[in-house]
Amino acid sequence: MHNELDQEFPLNQQGQKKFKIIIQKIIKAGRGRKYDCVVGISGGRDGCYTLYLAKKLGLRPLAVHFNDGFGNPVAGENMTNVTKKLGVDLKTVTSDWRESKDIRVAFLKASTPDLGMPNDLGIATALYSSALQENIKYVLVGHSFRTEGVAPIGWLYMEGRYLQDVHGRFGKIKLRKWQPLDPGFNLGLYQLAYYTIFKRIKTIFPLYMVNYVRDEVDDILSNELDWVYPGAHHLDDLYQSLMTYILRVKFNIDRRLLHYGALIRSSQMSREEALDRMKDVYVIEDPKVIDLCLKRLGLSQEEFDNILKIPKKTFLDYKTNLSTLKRFKYLIKLLTYVDLFPKSTYLKYFEY
Repeated sequence: MHNELDQEFPLNQQGQKKFKIIIQKIIKAGRGRKYDCVVGISGGRDGCYTLYLAKKLGLRPLAVHFNDGFGNPVAGENMTNVTKKLGVDLKTVTSDWRESKDIRVAFLKASTPDLGMPNDLGIATALYSSALQENIKYVLVGHSFRTEGVAPIGWLYMEGRYLQDVHGRFGKIKLRKWQPLDPGFNLGLYQLAYYTIFKRIKTIFPLYMVNYVRDEVDDILSNELDWVYPGAHHLDDLYQSLMTYILRVKFNIDRRLLHYGALIRSSQMSREEALDRMKDVYVIEDPKVIDLCLKRLGLSQEEFDNILKIPKKTFLDYKTNLSTLKRFKYLIKLLTYVDLFPKSTYLKYFEY
């Protein structure tokens, strides 16, 4: 997949020409409007640099943050500093805490590795609904396959029907119904088609098209925007601490394999350094933060221990729309050529 994405998004003159054309399309589509794109941020490196890059390229972004109740205060300060320095408006979409908490606990009981999926889905709906509200046609996402990789489908399967089924089995409250401007945690096939096909909201990954070097980016963000490293990759979201611990002790999954592998392939880390780092438990697994997450979820240590003992499952043990999606594989492939469906997501779900 990395090889194929490298060919699709080359860091050469041809790739830069393609990127320039995309930027021109965004500017053209946004003429006469206050904003021409939405940029998702959480206070971490990737989103903040995507926002910085958007401004450098002459775009007029609206920064959108999805607040699910687990934000790191350091990341919160980062968002304030970065948006203020760049002169960008920041919109925060706050989830219904009762829903967010109930869905989190439901996924713990579902016993699959997809613990972070509800938050990812919430971020997606926040970006789509914000773009719709402001009549913006482009959403910019701060992900780089060259520094993070793409999570295998067995590690992270993201889809609305899957969330609905898990919550239906293990949740305790009724979720709000979908509304285009207030979607909550609803993003099934119909809702996705509404935003992408009917409303023509396109998703762009700018970091795929630039030479994104993490150490250099850290210097730029800290020196120019008063950005502070949250302490670990993904620690802009405190829930990642609990999630990383569960993935390691229950599923034998260390996500550093994914991230470090991508960095090695991008010549930003040596294989020897990666193997040496992985000898130790990842620093993101902070016992104090893990305890804080359990308290926010209302789980005792005994309840959490029992959750860890539930037999392991995967998304295949629950209802999904994967079979339906596969029937429309070639249509979805066509959508990748007009930026209505991410190429990396297509490859993950249908090719690899």
